[in-house]
Amino acid sequence: MKKLDKIIEHKFPIVAEVLKGIGQIMLQENIYTGLFFTIGIFFGSISMGIAVLLATLVGTLTAKVLKYDQKEISMGLYGFSPALVGVALSFLFKSEIIVWVLIIVGAAAAAMTQHFFIKKNIPVFTFPFILVTWILVTVLHHFSSIPPSESFISVPDLSNIDNFTSETNGFGEVIFQGSIWAGLLFFIGVYISSPVAALYGLMGSALSAAISFHVHEPINQISMGLFSFNAVLCAITFAGDKKRDGILVFLSVVICVIINIVLVNSNFTILQTAGGPFTLPFVLAACLVLPLKIRKDAISSKIQSIIRL
Repeated sequence: MKKLDKIIEHKFPIVAEVLKGIGQIMLQENIYTGLFFTIGIFFGSISMGIAVLLATLVGTLTAKVLKYDQKEISMGLYGFSPALVGVALSFLFKSEIIVWVLIIVGAAAAAMTQHFFIKKNIPVFTFPFILVTWILVTVLHHFSSIPPSESFISVPDLSNIDNFTSETNGFGEVIFQGSIWAGLLFFIGVYISSPVAALYGLMGSALSAAISFHVHEPINQISMGLFSFNAVLCAITFAGDKKRDGILVFLSVVICVIINIVLVNSNFTILQTAGGPFTLPFVLAACLVLPLKIRKDAISSKIQSIIRL
């Protein structure tokens, strides 16, 4: 696989950059992860599949034209926020020309916003996607009468949901997919890149569902993964092979679920007009827990240095 990776990166660099950008939605710098995500999105909606490819390509090309660091481009760091902007707009609104124009504009804006935070060395995860999408959705709601897409208004079939697929649905909803098969493909995509991250993501999804059920959130929404996708991102972010990583995963997921439940039930008009909180609970929880991880890593590094002496 690694040899094939090198061939793709050498002969088709833009393909590798786009697929890695899609994979980075769940923090995976992996061509095959991006491929599995793309297949899963196309499985749910052809227009969303086209949107994710177009937006990621625009974000990547924007970074190239503006001469951002090539290593960062190759890692897919200018693809994942644009990708989410593209999927979000195509999920929320019916496919019309103005929506596709805004997908292109939003993808470029998300890449530039991502660059600003990267240069400032401020970890904001998917916040550029959230900010840009909030602005564009608000504009569309105020200045157009474009109806919602079929994917947005359709009711998913929950008849075949069991405990496992309920948890993998948390993976699917990270990229606005309600299909059981999309969730499974996304889980496999993460697993191929990092089995530890995938399993922690599954655990985070289960934990968030249990907490949401305990506080009497709607069971259908829990089964769809609507209370789990932010937790999946938190779990993947702090996944690692040490016991201490498990503590960080647990803490981030619990904080994330609390924030998510508060935001979902707050009925803030401004959030509803902007499309919803999206991945904001993940961003806030990750930013709160990240200093603990940095401190833990610093202490571990000092201990290792003393041991070597």
